Order: sequence, then structure tokens, then C-alpha cells
Amino acid sequence: MAMDRNLALELVRCTEAAALACARLMGRGDETAADQAAVNAMRSWLNRMEMDATVVIGEGERDEAPMLYIGEKVGTGQGPKLEIALDPLEGTTLCATGGPNALAVIAAAEEGGFLHAPDTYMDKIAVGPEARGVIDIDKSPTDNLKAVAEAKHVPVEDLTAVILDRPRHEKLIDEVRRTGCRIKLIKDGDVSAAIATCSRDTRVDILLGIGGAPEGVIAAAALRCVGGELQARLKPRSPEEAERARSMGVRDVDAKLQMSDLASGNVMFAATGVTAGDFLNGVRFRAQGALTQSVVMRSESMTVRYIDAEHNSRFKEL
Repeated sequence: MAMDRNLALELVRCTEAAALACARLMGRGDETAADQAAVNAMRSWLNRMEMDATVVIGEGERDEAPMLYIGEKVGTGQGPKLEIALDPLEGTTLCATGGPNALAVIAAAEEGGFLHAPDTYMDKIAVGPEARGVIDIDKSPTDNLKAVAEAKHVPVEDLTAVILDRPRHEKLIDEVRRTGCRIKLIKDGDVSAAIATCSRDTRVDILLGIGGAPEGVIAAAALRCVGGELQARLKPRSPEEAERARSMGVRDVDAKLQMSDLASGNVMFAATGVTAGDFLNGVRFRAQGALTQSVVMRSESMTVRYIDAEHNSRFKEL
């Protein structure tokens, strides 16, 4: 049974619920509590949905429950067989500290649609539709920046690259700065950063650097729906992580991964802002309710919908 387009709106209800739950803990300094609140809310909504789904990108392994773990079955058991990639709170530190760009995100694909990526590192390069087809993760950052600038008909100095602010990126940051490209360093949230490359409003042109592999799969799902491009390569931190990847079906741990390797077939993606960000507003509480802003995308139709929702606490629990 194929995915029905109405499923996309059901996914938004999942991300809205997760965002509303963890947003109440924004700035409280408790990453674990915020993450758990988002997990509980998202799981509750997932299990109401008419689908027979398995979490393939989640919060960890079975022994780490009650997180939404890899291999967990969700849905009513009736309906299409799906794979789910999710992060109930992408940017736990951002939420705990009140930083920007924390999201609740989820993606769905038909069976076999997602790379079953272990919780390890992944080198990534992502761009929006204007630069699709010109990047190559095997080339230097300098070469990629020149190619993106040429595709966009601007000098390299007018580009903005997003890079996670980590010690491992010291050489990358130095090289990008030498090209004259502007840099936006972020503390967390590389799913949001990858999607930002596809929006002119965010003024972000390229994502570079090493982040989480699960987040890479989720970002690829989103970029497939908007015509962007993401290339990647797994970067296991130990022989054990490399073997874990092989046990999950990754044949060549060192292979260059195209978007079709990460997210293929019919894909849907939804996200709701938890804290205010580059392309989504955060949750705003008010008397007897809250306001949320979400985005929902479908690869089949390349439709992108932004949804501003008013939630009334007189009629449902927030």
C-alpha cells in the first residue's frame, strides 16, 4: 500500500505535539527532560496513525527505551508499511539554552527508502536547487565554493557557508575563510542548516562539515522534497562503529553517498519550530493556547506547505 498524501498532514501533527511539549522546557537547562517530553508526545501521535511503520532513524537502541529507538514499531499496524526517520527534538542543547533553530522533525518513506545509518559521524555537503549538480564531496571546500558561486552567478565573497562550531572543523573553517566566503558558525542543528540552503530568505548557500549520520538521512529526505542536494560519507569514530554500520546493511563504509543512497522513493518530511529560527518560528505560548509554525514537504509532488497553527488549550491538552 502506497503512502497517501494525507499522511503528510498527520506527520505535522506529530511534530507539532513534540514541539509544544518540549518548548515549555526551553531555557531550563535540562536537555534530557526536554528531549523526553518531545519523545513522549511524538510517540503518542505516531501510534494513533493508520500505518505499519518501523523507526529506522531514531533516538538509539532498544535498551535505551523509552526513547523512540531504532527498530521500534509505531502506528496502528494497519495501513502502509513505512520506514520512519525522526528526531523529536533536533537541537536539545538549543532548546535547553534557548538558542535558535531547535526543531521537531520527522520523515517517512516506503520500505527500503532510508539508509539505516548508525549513530556515528557523517561528513556532509548540502546546497539548494540553484547549485544542485555542481558539488562534489571528494573535492576541496575551495573548489566547491567556487562551483557554487559560479552556479549562482555571484562572487565567492557573497556566499555564506554554515559550519558546526566544533574543534574538528578548525582546518575547514580556516580554508573557507581564506576563500573570502562568509561563515555562519552554529552550535547545533545541522538538519535545520541543511534545509536553510534551500530557502532564499535564510541567505545560506552551503552546509559543510561533519555532523551526525542520522541527521544526514533526515536532511536528505527534506532536500529531496525541495530539489536541493546533499552528498555524504560516513565517518565512524571506531572499528566498532564501522562494524555496526555494516551490520545495519551499509556495504561500503567509505563510499560516497548520494541523496538516493540516503533517502529514495516516495518521501515525506515535516518539521515544527521549537525555538525561533532561520526558516520557522518557534512555539509561542499565550493565554489559553499556543502558536506553532511548521513545514511539510512531499517528494512526489515537490509541494512545500508552511502551516501556522493556533492551538486552543480549552479543547485539547497542550
